[in-house]
Formats: sequence, structure tokens, C-alpha cells
Amino acid sequence: MGAAPARRDRRVGVRCFGDGNKLYSDYHDHEWGRPVLDEHGLFERICLEAFQSGLSWLIVLRKRAHLRKVFCAFDPQEVACFGAADVARLLDDKGTIRNRAKIEAAVANARATLDLRQGSRPLPELVWTFRPRSAPAPSSFAELPSLTPESTSLAKALKRNGFRFVGPTTAYALMQACGLVNDHLAGCLVRDEVDRRQASMPLGAFAGEGSTMGDLR
Repeated sequence: MGAAPARRDRRVGVRCFGDGNKLYSDYHDHEWGRPVLDEHGLFERICLEAFQSGLSWLIVLRKRAHLRKVFCAFDPQEVACFGAADVARLLDDKGTIRNRAKIEAAVANARATLDLRQGSRPLPELVWTFRPRSAPAPSSFAELPSLTPESTSLAKALKRNGFRFVGPTTAYALMQACGLVNDHLAGCLVRDEVDRRQASMPLGAFAGEGSTMGDLR
């Protein structure tokens, strides 16, 4: 969709994306870049980022409510039990993103999430171990990478643990969405708020061997 004029808000600055569509602007204002620390939230976002591959994020946002319904609110315990009949049902559902590889990846990722839960390193710890050091605010989206050394390492770690559809680019999109990085542009009306949210989280909560989280600010 074409870029709409940036709209001013009660907060200082302009919205760096999402103007012209309430669903998109709400996602920008209230979700993108806010730290997601729980297993359920991270599992859902891994699935949504995989579904987004090759599509616009707005398509995923428009379908998210239905995806939550048919994927049992993205409860990994429930999705891990899906079998061939469930995959066939989802492929026949026009409200979903009807891609067999992506649907089967969601099921595999649910099972991988449960395996991590039963091990010594649950999903939140695995993901947040790859949080990079903070970087200066970008002035334009052209300055942002599509992948980084940390997202490449995160993708490899997820794949080693049985996750699918988690390449380095998808892993970086996950990092952006879940607050491992703050890629709101300089001057964005929520940039400072997101910085504060990220700064207030317990940095050592998920630090483990090989963590890059030691001194981030």
C-alpha cells in the first residue's frame, strides 16, 4: 500500500510507519519493539513472522484474529497435538494463510517449544540470549539491515532445536517485533517510549553461556 502522510499524535514526533490504516498504526503504537518475554507470546510471533514470509505484514495483521482462533490462541501445548487432519482443515480454511509448509512449520515449532520447555533452556531464554547491544536510532528504514550476526546466530540456534521457517531475515524481523532491538526511526513518536521499555526490562533475566546481554546500555 502507498505511504500515507505521517500523522501527528499527542506524543512528540511522527509515526515511522502505519499511518493510513488503524490496524497497522495500532500495531506500530502498541506492539512493535515492545519486549516480549513470555513463551506464549514468542511462539505466536515466531509463527506470525513465518506466515508473513513473502507477504505484507498487513495481510498477517488482518488475518491474525482468525489465525489465533484456528491455532488455539497459539497455545504451543495445543498446536503441538495437531495432526494431518488439522493441517488439511487449515489448508481448506480461506481465513488462514493457506501454505502447507508454513502450517506444518507452526506445528513443528510448537513441538520444539515444548521440547525446550522440558530442557534446561526454554524459548524465552534461547531467544533473548541473542539480544545485541543497543544501536543509534536510524534516520530511515534504508539504514536498517535485513539480517545481522545476532539474527543469523539466533536462526541457527532455533533450527538446531527443531524450529522451521526461521532464517536469519525472519529471525531479525522477530527481534524487531519482540523488542530485542529498537528500530523505530529517530523522531518517531514512540521511539523514546520503546527505549524506556527495553531499558527497564531485567537484562540479566535470560543471560546464559554465550550471551551478548551483559552490558547493553
